[in-house]
Amino acid sequence: MTQTNPAPTSGVRPASDARLLPLIQGPADLKKLPIDQLPELAEEIRHAICDQVSKTGGHLAPNLGVVELTIALHYVFDFGHDRLLFDVGHQCYPHKLLTGRLGLLSKLRQRDGMSGFPEPRESHYDLFSVGHAGTAISTAVGMARGDTLNNQGDRKVVSLIGDASIVNGVAMEGLNNAGTLKRQFLVVLNDNGMSIAKPQGAMAQYFDRVRVNHDYGAFKKRAHDVLKRIPGGSALEELYHRAGEMMKAMITTGHMFEQFGLLCVGPLDGHDLPTLIDILTELRDFDRPVLLHLKTVKGKGFDFSTGDPSKFHSPSPFTVEGCRVEMKKSGRSFTTAYADALIDVMKRDEKVYAVTAAMPDGTGLNKVMPMFPDRSLDTGICESHAMDMCAGLAKTGIKPFFAVYSTFVQRAMDQVFQEITLQGLAVRICLDRAGFVGDDGAVHHGFMDISIFAPLPNLVMLAVSDEPNLKAGLEFMRQYDAGASVVRYPRDNVADPALFAEVPPYELGKAVFIARSGKAGDPVNGNGDGKPDLAILALGTEVYEAHKAMADLEKQGYDIALYDARFAKPVDIELIRGLIERGIPVLTVEDHSVRGGFGAIALETCNDRGIPTDLLYRHGMPERWVYQASRKAQLGEVGLDAAGIARRIRAVLDERSVVPAGRPTVAAH
Repeated sequence: MTQTNPAPTSGVRPASDARLLPLIQGPADLKKLPIDQLPELAEEIRHAICDQVSKTGGHLAPNLGVVELTIALHYVFDFGHDRLLFDVGHQCYPHKLLTGRLGLLSKLRQRDGMSGFPEPRESHYDLFSVGHAGTAISTAVGMARGDTLNNQGDRKVVSLIGDASIVNGVAMEGLNNAGTLKRQFLVVLNDNGMSIAKPQGAMAQYFDRVRVNHDYGAFKKRAHDVLKRIPGGSALEELYHRAGEMMKAMITTGHMFEQFGLLCVGPLDGHDLPTLIDILTELRDFDRPVLLHLKTVKGKGFDFSTGDPSKFHSPSPFTVEGCRVEMKKSGRSFTTAYADALIDVMKRDEKVYAVTAAMPDGTGLNKVMPMFPDRSLDTGICESHAMDMCAGLAKTGIKPFFAVYSTFVQRAMDQVFQEITLQGLAVRICLDRAGFVGDDGAVHHGFMDISIFAPLPNLVMLAVSDEPNLKAGLEFMRQYDAGASVVRYPRDNVADPALFAEVPPYELGKAVFIARSGKAGDPVNGNGDGKPDLAILALGTEVYEAHKAMADLEKQGYDIALYDARFAKPVDIELIRGLIERGIPVLTVEDHSVRGGFGAIALETCNDRGIPTDLLYRHGMPERWVYQASRKAQLGEVGLDAAGIARRIRAVLDERSVVPAGRPTVAAH
């Protein structure tokens, strides 16, 4: 087959130059185009995506790699009626452009714009909100079975797998069940030789061998015998005989997934539009489960993205000048600060071992791993395995630090329960992207890690407010051997300058005094003048928002004391007791769900100790979904910015009839 897609380029052409893309208001318009115009459409889609991502940031390389595949799928199937389920939803941009959402592209990952993931609120073409890997085959199996039960078995079902998510345990479970279906079911394996970073493990090595094996297409003479041996072989043999000559030549024998009972086709060129359309047309009406293995290039279309697909997996805004690409500078991130702090810990302690699950760039371990190749590992997209592996490391006396997004650690809760805390093992879990994550939206918010892990005995949870506290927190975790420890920090930049360049060491369950209105001191430790109107016990980076709120309230005459909680579990109950005994209202503030979070633990602990709770108030994420926007906007939306915290404090004090100095009372009016 001839290659029809355009050669890679360096420059980014404005989306306004598109000729065909503006005509596509839906898949029906796509089907009107002759096949020989589709490569031009593919090029326009690539330029539109790259142009927008360069302005707003977003997932670039994974979307560039599936343009032809997405066009071919919509050209052959009718996904207004048929089912298309995405795995690793960040490869959905071309799909969205082909389903009438070009008008939303200019506000990509912004409020009222195009979500960066499949989103049913946007379009009926998106069946699930998808932000975690490995789920598409299982949900597709469910829809296939449901459609059959509803006498709608004519609805074709396609699951699109990509970025090495096939190695995820849930994907394997889905394949195991897919092979038992007695109807049409297509799994499209987008094998680009990459996950978010370079894929890891034996399966990645298997696919590497498949991609370079030029004899892989010569299986026609062996297909007959193999089909007899695999599960469901007689049915597949009949299917093989009914297939056209082209299909017979492309059936893959010896492919590992045929052992699941799937007919395996490929590997084929995932950028060859005419061949893709031909093969999908044949596969569309097969009445047995089929896996179509396609070879694609992550980042295809631009030299800079194919040359470094990990860097351009989800870049911040950038500019392209000839062959040079400049990323927008946005300050020093918590992720970078974590990497540097971990490097310092690893230099001082040879027992420390760094782990990530397919996110070396996203967690900062890409900086750590070259320095400590024998004490670091990327396991691939398998958080459950990574957590259990950490348990095994800890059992041998190693000190594993597992860097993982808060939203992804949910997938390993069972392992933290069974293999770590039940065994009393000291695994260190470092949660990047805790709290609101900004433009990735609801699928990635780290809003329930405290509530998930708090019930586990001997597990402690830290939250750090800035870089000095991050360093001190990791040092505490390095030395904490009584059980598992968790630290959470946001997808944000560290404060510059920090409130304090040097911070005291972390003491288990102890908060630290930050500031008080005027020059008054800590009212609990006996060096404060008088009694403040209210004390804020802030967790993590909310310390900084609370500090700004305190400054605003001071101008209005309120006397506010501020503490950095440091620990979500255990809470500093003696501090809370001391404040309440002095009649000082306490407001907990956290970038976490108010239900089951730090404030809830404080309430429960007070109740357990017989401490009155009528002076204890909570402020955190509300029990509703917050969609894509900047993290700053999300905090503002739910009142977790400085202005919102100040409003909450005024409401509490108004409820308690506390009038700031210098302000007339209501009666005086």
